[in-house]
This record gives sequence, structure tokens and C-alpha cells, in this order.
Amino acid sequence: MAEDARACYVYGVVTDDRTDEAVKDLPAVGDPEAPVTLVRHRGQAAVVSEVPVGKPLGTPEDLRTHAKVLDSLAEQGPPVLPFRFGTVVRDTAAVTDELLAEGHDDFARGLDRLRGRSQLTVRARYEQDAVLREVVTEQPEARRLREELRGLPEEEGYEQRIQLGRLVLDTIDAKRSVDALELDRRLGPYALASVSQEAASAEGLANASFLVEDAQRQAFEEAAEELAEHWHGRVRLRLIGPLAPYDFVADAIIEGPEGPEGPEGPEGPEG
Repeated sequence: MAEDARACYVYGVVTDDRTDEAVKDLPAVGDPEAPVTLVRHRGQAAVVSEVPVGKPLGTPEDLRTHAKVLDSLAEQGPPVLPFRFGTVVRDTAAVTDELLAEGHDDFARGLDRLRGRSQLTVRARYEQDAVLREVVTEQPEARRLREELRGLPEEEGYEQRIQLGRLVLDTIDAKRSVDALELDRRLGPYALASVSQEAASAEGLANASFLVEDAQRQAFEEAAEELAEHWHGRVRLRLIGPLAPYDFVADAIIEGPEGPEGPEGPEGPEG
């Protein structure tokens, strides 16, 4: 195979009413100089760019670029079906004859169901000092253990330190369950569907994604602002979006009477 051989990287599928200008200045995975273009077929268009065949993909910059292309398209308004990071086909003919031709009906279903909807993601993390103060205030045993350990050298009080650590983690876990329900209670009514992931750190409260109709976006954002104010000084709340609907693609293309409601979607960018 020639060293300069090229293949076709696929970001996702959009409706054919996108103009070429919509993708003209977007960055490209694997080759910053490669233009992002649209390959059109029967009312749909794949968003693609060329990549060198011999160059491995998967750097942090590649992942960010993949997401940036898709999120830029989502922000423009019309629906977008994001593909999993690393989707590469032979050439543009394969994009048309295989990808778009074979997936046409599924893509049409997904694009129709996601029209006028986008993903908003809420990332919530505890303010560590604030939540630890809550634990000590609410748990007499935690206060007792802290007093026993006060002033002891690091090599002493091993058992008490283990006990205190477990008590703190268990108490925060209980708080996390209650607070995650509160987050969903306040934001869920403004969304069609939601997905929550387990906290990745001791300070993590929730990483929740919501599928929100455009008409409800302002109300959703206002509810998120109210929750952030309610938790001010205790929880850091970050609202991200609108994003491509990574967590809701699989359910959008499933054949059946219902729209996207399920918890998992395989098309989100990995990493």
C-alpha cells in the first residue's frame, strides 16, 4: 500500500439540507489540513474527511476534534447522528454505496426522531471541604474519630483512619443518591429522556445527559441555574451543550413506535 494512501473518516450523518458551507471551516481528525465535506445520498449526507491510512488515530486531539465537529453541527440546529470515534471506510464510494445505502432507513428514522432535539449534559461535583463539613456535622462517630486522631503522628491511629475514611465514603455515597434524585427531579421534567453515569471520583455527584427539545431548552437552562444557586458553595454544577445526541442515538434508530428513551447509545465518542 502506498505511503500516501488515504481513507475516509466518518463523523456522522445529517440531513441533506446542510450546505457545504456548514462544514467548510471545521477541523479534521488525523490531518488538520484535510477539509471536512459532505457525501450526499437520497436525502442524507455523511460528514467526512480524508485520513492517512498508515497513521494511527486516537490521540486526545483526535478525540476532541471528533467531538468538536459533531457538536458544531448540533449547535447549528438540524439533527445529527454521531458515529463512534474511529469510524473509517475505504473511500467516498463506500460511504455512498455501503454506509448510506445500507443504513438509509435507520438513519432516516433517527434523524426524524432527533429533529429539534439536542443533548445537554450536566456535570456535578461536590465542593470537598463543604461536603466533609456536612459529614462531620451529621455523624457523631466521625467527630469522635477526628478528635481521637487530632495531633497523632501519621504512623499512629491506623485503624481509626481506616474507620473514618469508610464512614466518610459511605456518608457521601448516601448523599450522592439523594442529590442525584434531586437533580433529576428538577431537570427531568424539561427533558424527553435522560442518562446518568456513575461518579468517577469521590467528589463526583453526577454526570447526567438529557435529551431536550429546542422549545424547552431555555426552561431547562433556567432550572439548571436555579439548582446551581440552590447548591452554591456545596456543589459545582456545569452545563454543557447543546451537544450531538451521543447518548440517545441507539434508541432513536430502533424501529418501533416510541422515540428515544433508553439509557444507552453506542455512538458516543470514546475516551
